[in-house]
Amino acid sequence: MIRSLYSGASGMYAQQMNIDTIANNMANVNTNGYKKSRMQFEDLMYQTIKEAGAATSDSTRRPTELAVGAGVRAVATQRSFSQGSLQNTGNPLDIAIAGEGFFQLVNAEGDTVYTRDGSFKLDAEGQIVTSSGYFLEPGTTIPADTEALSITPDGIVLARVYGEVEAQEIGQIELARFVNAAGLRSLGGNVYAETEASGQPITGAPTSQTFGAVEQGWIESSNVELVEEMVNMITAQRAYDLNSKVIRTSDAMIQTANNIKR
Repeated sequence: MIRSLYSGASGMYAQQMNIDTIANNMANVNTNGYKKSRMQFEDLMYQTIKEAGAATSDSTRRPTELAVGAGVRAVATQRSFSQGSLQNTGNPLDIAIAGEGFFQLVNAEGDTVYTRDGSFKLDAEGQIVTSSGYFLEPGTTIPADTEALSITPDGIVLARVYGEVEAQEIGQIELARFVNAAGLRSLGGNVYAETEASGQPITGAPTSQTFGAVEQGWIESSNVELVEEMVNMITAQRAYDLNSKVIRTSDAMIQTANNIKR
């Protein structure tokens, strides 16, 4: 009977983590380039009371085992890197990736991090940076007298300065991809870091190899689907309630067993 108490408790804890993940997805429904996460579970160890294949007589064997599980635990949050919808902003420094790839950034510590959020700005030196001040890598500096800025789908940055008729190439956007993008570590602030699980970054120009194209004047929205998250939340809530009922039922059964002596 004690097993069911622990199993119910493990189920409640696992569903609480599931709700936490769903809540984070819903909170980031309007976050540029956000990628939703899904909690994954696995069952715990089993206590085998009777093994499958054990002899039941001289000529027969048990076809199945008799085993009781110990509950469940959360083992991973699987992040989905499916494409979010693209929204037109008309801002020349808003850049979306249509397809596979990440923008490369250099953070305040000088480390390279990665993002799908292409809402870029200019700093005081004319360099392209994120809202957190991280530099786009490779670095591109926009001349102060630029009248028009354009970025081609293959990542070439063109600027037409005052007094000139033709635009000049001033930079090239490069993207990075990973063998296992789900293995990236989430740092917050819409950025990810490389890990042993993700593998080393593979870099290249947009539209080359398997990289997506860059779209100037567009922003990639979150890939969170609110209806799907609402359904997941209701399911998790019901599972949490049922696991709590397992504990109450087990407690009632223990009390009944104790009252037999009386």
